[in-house]
Amino acid sequence: MASLVGICNPQVFEEIAAVPASVIWVLTTLVAVAWWVMLHRMKQRHYLGPKTWPVLGCILEQAAHFDVLHDWLLHYFKSLLTYSVPMMHINNTFTANPANVEWILKTNFDNYPKGKLIQERFEDWVGHGIFNVDGEEWKHQRKVATAEFASSKLRDFSVHVYRSEALKLVQVLSIAAKNHQTVDLQDLFMRLTLDTICKIGFGVNVGSLSPLLQEVPFAKAFDECSRLIIRRYIDTFWKVKRALNIGAEAQLREKIHVLDSFLYNIIETRHADMDAAKALGQSEVRNDLLSRFMMKDVACDGEVGDKKRLRDVCINFIIAGRDTTAVTLSWFFSELCKHPEIVENILAEVSQVLHSEQESTQNDPKNNLNGNGKDYQGFAQRLTYQSLTKMHYLHAALTEALRLYPAVPLETKQAKNDDVFPDGMVIKGGNFVSFSPYAMGRLECLWGADVFEFKPERWLKGGIFQPPSPFKLTAFQAGPRMCIGKDSAYVQMKMTTILLLQFFNFELAKGQNLNYSMMLILYMANGMKVNMIQKSP
Repeated sequence: MASLVGICNPQVFEEIAAVPASVIWVLTTLVAVAWWVMLHRMKQRHYLGPKTWPVLGCILEQAAHFDVLHDWLLHYFKSLLTYSVPMMHINNTFTANPANVEWILKTNFDNYPKGKLIQERFEDWVGHGIFNVDGEEWKHQRKVATAEFASSKLRDFSVHVYRSEALKLVQVLSIAAKNHQTVDLQDLFMRLTLDTICKIGFGVNVGSLSPLLQEVPFAKAFDECSRLIIRRYIDTFWKVKRALNIGAEAQLREKIHVLDSFLYNIIETRHADMDAAKALGQSEVRNDLLSRFMMKDVACDGEVGDKKRLRDVCINFIIAGRDTTAVTLSWFFSELCKHPEIVENILAEVSQVLHSEQESTQNDPKNNLNGNGKDYQGFAQRLTYQSLTKMHYLHAALTEALRLYPAVPLETKQAKNDDVFPDGMVIKGGNFVSFSPYAMGRLECLWGADVFEFKPERWLKGGIFQPPSPFKLTAFQAGPRMCIGKDSAYVQMKMTTILLLQFFNFELAKGQNLNYSMMLILYMANGMKVNMIQKSP
């Protein structure tokens, strides 16, 4: 009763009345906002996808988990195969449903281009190359590239380069094994694939796999570009930073300048070589992709605009031929170190295939299969395109690595018009849609209870490799944008794997955690340290 009397005391009302109206307005607004936020969150209490905040959407939670984004997405995919992630000004619908993936990549392909919002995020780095364009521009580049990859001359040239560069890696590892050195295998694979793609793509010897393993400024700048540019997805002010040339955007500009200097030098040198040959009435024939693009493109006249377009072609070839193959080999060898029985199965298949191919020349010294560490060249010559295509178990083992460790772990498109996915999810035109190869390879509902087992046998039937649905295993995309270098990538990975396993035993160095780094490609965050033992004669 006393308390009630106190409240009704006229003095209390006088004190309340003395509070400035502005303060009362602020307090009332804060209470209303708090109530609004609470109601917004309460409505989501039974929702299995990421929870949102008013106005902000999921950006806070996504930013907090950005460095482990693929596992954050996987966590929700275990409950929902499709869900939305609003991000302030735009919505992104994520899916791991193969039916939706087929809808995006094939059935309703024209409605899901890269889109301007995605293109502008990557344009500084990849320009108007094949991975960042749509429409007629994409069709033209795709047509030229497809014709070149179908060429037997390019295939034979590529196999030759894969063999010669892999042998350089064998020599580097031989020196390290002799000196009992621990090496970063991911770094070596990156050097291998950089040398390879620069040789096949541009006819240039970079020499990053030289025994001294010197730092290559171009490679370092390329990796930094991949790391920095992906941050634009969560940095709302990246355009402002780019305009002011500050922070991460200033670093990115500096790294892109390093790339451009390297690539424009290659293009200008090639133009000079072609002009010199033309002046002498000669037709210079080169096998590298850049030269073939320049010869096929009638509009190529050496002007600045042309050089920019060719620069974009080059950078996209490097993304396709360097990073993706190197990281796949890295994750693959991390599994081989854990599963020596798979290594034994691979080597048994290699022995069986090569013996059956060359029974008529068994006494030829080049046919040595003992892996004695001395006959690298002779053994490597036996690894032909034809023999590599017969190695089904190895193909299955590499595919298993691609299932668990897809080189491109997340793909994003932008919806052109309103649409409805096969599972009923409504898509608004202008918004993002993304599918996650990383999550799709790790879902029990798609692969069964043994989803986390590294099991090449899941791809074999009667010893023959069974191709998976490209909409379930999406490492190489599918539909019109299916990777045209898929077969070539398998050939290089097979060639490299066989040569390394034939002459070395590998062991993971102790005390390291093999986690991914949040980049465009599924890099190992801290590399992969291994010890090697060269096999005895």
